Amino acid sequence: MPLTLLKAGESSIITRIGGKPEVRQFLEGLGFVVGTPVTVINEIDGNVICAIRDTRVAISKEMAKKIYV
Repeated sequence: MPLTLLKAGESSIITRIGGKPEVRQFLEGLGFVVGTPVTVINEIDGNVICAIRDTRVAISKEMAKKIYV
């Protein structure tokens, strides 16, 4: 299921990254790599705030739809 379906406070493991190669490379640069745990902190104004690898990252809802957990 896409990352956007997780509610605030829920955690899961990334199973797949979709999208074009440029999008996948951008997300991997932010730390969104298959097998990495991710926690949704909050959703504000269409942005999803995630905790990944001891940092917090805000990505657009469109980007979050390309991350499968």
